[in-house]
This record gives sequence, structure tokens and C-alpha cells, in this order.
Amino acid sequence: MAMDKKLVEEITSMEVDFAQWYTDVVKKAELIDYSAVKGCMIIKPDGYAIWENIQHELDRRFKETGVQNVYMPMFIPESLLEKEKDHVEGFAPEVAWVTQGGLQPLQEKLCVRPTSETLFCDFYKGLIQSYRDLPKVYNQWCSVVRWEKETRPFLRSREFLWQEGHTVHATFEEAEERTVQMLNLYADFCEEFLAMPVVRGRKTEKEKFAGAEATYTIEALMHDGKALQSGTSHNFGDGFARAFGIQYTDKENHLQYAYQTSWGMTTRLIGAIIMVHGDNEGLVLPPKVAPTQVMVIPIQQKKEGVLEKANELCERLGRVARTKVDSSDKSPGWKFADCEMRGIPVRVEIGPKDIEAGKCVLVRRDTREKIECALDEVETKVTELLETIQKDMFQRAKDHRDAHIWDAKNYDELKDIAENKPGFIRAMWCEEQDCEDKIKAELAVTSRCMPFHDQERIAETCVCCGKPAKKLVYWGKAY
Repeated sequence: MAMDKKLVEEITSMEVDFAQWYTDVVKKAELIDYSAVKGCMIIKPDGYAIWENIQHELDRRFKETGVQNVYMPMFIPESLLEKEKDHVEGFAPEVAWVTQGGLQPLQEKLCVRPTSETLFCDFYKGLIQSYRDLPKVYNQWCSVVRWEKETRPFLRSREFLWQEGHTVHATFEEAEERTVQMLNLYADFCEEFLAMPVVRGRKTEKEKFAGAEATYTIEALMHDGKALQSGTSHNFGDGFARAFGIQYTDKENHLQYAYQTSWGMTTRLIGAIIMVHGDNEGLVLPPKVAPTQVMVIPIQQKKEGVLEKANELCERLGRVARTKVDSSDKSPGWKFADCEMRGIPVRVEIGPKDIEAGKCVLVRRDTREKIECALDEVETKVTELLETIQKDMFQRAKDHRDAHIWDAKNYDELKDIAENKPGFIRAMWCEEQDCEDKIKAELAVTSRCMPFHDQERIAETCVCCGKPAKKLVYWGKAY
């Protein structure tokens, strides 16, 4: 049995070293591997299968709102990138450049896309002529490159996968409506599909996207009390349209500048799932996103009829859930540990005595509860159990998040919480960047967002300077 537990013993406890626990889990659960390209990761089949489920569900939700998929080049000419000043300054430190093609130096160097606003703008400039051409609601699934100094699997790498939506509208109001709509779509997706509660809100001027009028964000709280920005949506106003000459003729035959939005989610979400739901035995995957929802494990499989019954159960359950059977020659204990490491929501144990009694045993990954189930009821029971696990995982994550939200009414309280209590800190702010900068520099805490649904005035003065407060802000240490 000691050998069966080897998988778990190789995972550092999250209470001892959370960062090492995270690295151990992504490696042992075979989600990623390191590559010969420094700062870039190889996403292995189990990791990519999670991304595929995220992608399929998001894509379905996008299309329900009228989004169409397109694809843009991965290279951006330097002259095109520099058309929007704030945008290029915001990305300059992270840009990778191509300066040679084959054996010849390029006449104009090309940026490997860190994001595609400039390409979409150049495209829209020739596409849009009249109000009849609007809106344009496009999205692309692709990879982008940002030359990060420090990397961590899924959370920050030099190349990562994402989707980026780019839309064009006739008015600021229409653009704002789409910006908020997509932010809420992201939030609902995280809560309903990933069982991950989020705070919805607006970024401060300092933290907004380069070139945007406003940036909206969803912020999730990881198990160690750090925040993770999990999706953003940006209203560009008409700034990019003016820089790129995106104009249309309105119904009165007047020439107008268009208004734009952009919004994105990345493979960082896989890191969020790990850090919100995982435990010291490995992954704990919400059923809706789990590549394998049910694993059937035959006990004493060499005995007559056991493997056949396991395969029969796999076939039956395959009609209601993503199901596999582990028929390898490893011991049941090893299979149990492996199943837990990979976060498979339900395992079904079936052995000779179970077959004789007309039952099997269902084991929940999230609570390890064992449930006896009659074989003729297994499809119904497993379906119900998967739904229960999804709901319970969300509620546990929400309870954890809510138990780690603290209020600070003055700087001393803010300092004490930042140093001693992991989680979100609610505190009032005067909207002056000097205070925001001081808090970040002295306490290593950043503004996460000004929440949509929580603007309670917990104090009348700014937590930093004591001047009249204007906004309640969620602060926190972040990835």
C-alpha cells in the first residue's frame, strides 16, 4: 500500500509551500511539461483536454450572443503597432520581435502578437463604411507571446493560449453594453462551469488596459488567499478608431468614428481551477470541466466476469457522462491514488462481491464519501452525484472566499490585514493614484477592482490619506 501512496507523497503540502504544491500538482497530474524553449510550456493531453472543454463551452456562449470567429495573422508590422501611442507603450516591455526572414534582414521588423487590437483595427478600417455594416462582433482563438521575466505553468508563460474578442459599434452606449455583457458572460461561466466564485468590477485608471477607456474584470480568490484576474473586458471608446481612421456614414449621411471593445480569457483559468479546488492529494476538478467525469475501477479484475462487468458499466455510464475504465495491471490502491491525483470527480468500484450483491461503490473525489449504489440505478445516481458535486464545490469555494474578505477603515488596519490575513481587503479610496501607488509600494497590495455589486460605504475617508472617499475597492495580493 505504501507504493500506492507514492503519488501523494511526492506532492508538497499546500500548507508547507503553496507555490511548490502547485508545481507538484501540475507535473504529477500530467497537465504540463517544460520545454526546450525557455518560459514556454508543453500542454499535455490531460491539460489540453481541460482547455478544450473551456473553449467549447465559452465558444457556445459567445455564439449565443452573436459572436463570429475569425483568425488574424500572428505578426504585426512595427508601424501598425505604433499607431496607438498608449497601447504600444503598455506592451513595449513584453514584445518579441522578428528581424530576419530566412537569410535576409526584414525591411520592417515584425512584432509577434502580444494582442491583436491593431490588426483588427486595420482590418475594420477597410471593412466598415456605413452604419449598415455595424456592429461587427468577432472573436479569435489563438496564442499570443509576451516576453515575461518570470514564468509559472498556466499562470504566466511567454506563449499562452486564449481567445480575444474585438467588436465595433456605432455608439459609445452600444460598446459599453457589449463590454459589460461579455464581462458578465465570463463571470457566469466561471461560476456555473468552473464552480469558481468571482467578484465583478471595474479596474482603476492605473490598472486598466493600455489604450482603453475602461477595463472591467472578474477577480477570483485562490486557496492561499491571493487574487487571480480571471477575465477582462475593455471599452476602447473611439480612441483606436481615431488612431486608425475607422469611420462610418450614419443615417443622416454624417461621417462618425466607431466605438470598439475587446475581451479575453486564457489558459490561466486552468491554474485558477487548480488553486481554487485542489487539495494535498492533487487536482479536484468540477464535473462540468473534467475531461473524465467517471472512472470505473475493477477490483480483482482477473476473476471471471469482473472486467466484463466494469466494461459494461463504462458503456452504460458513457451515455450520461464522460467515462473511462482503468483496466491496467496496477493495484486498486494505485488506481485510487491516480484517480485522486487527476481530480476525476467520481470513481466507480466494482468487484466480485459487488457483482454478487448487484451493487457498486461510488466515491466522490471532492469529499471522498463512499456511496453504495444498485447496479440498475447507476446511471441515475451518477448523474445526480455529478450535479451535486458541481454545486457543492461552488458553495465551498464561495464560503472560503467570503470567509477571507476583510474590512479596513484606516491605514493601520490595512497594513495589519495585508501582513497577517490572506484574502480580499475592502477599503475606501479617494481615487488618487498617489494613494494607490503608496499602498502597492509599502504593502505589496494592489487594487483588484471597484466592485459592481458592493459599494457599501464602510468609511467616509480614504484608507490611505484620510481625504473624503469616493469608491470602495477590493485590494489584495495577486498572481
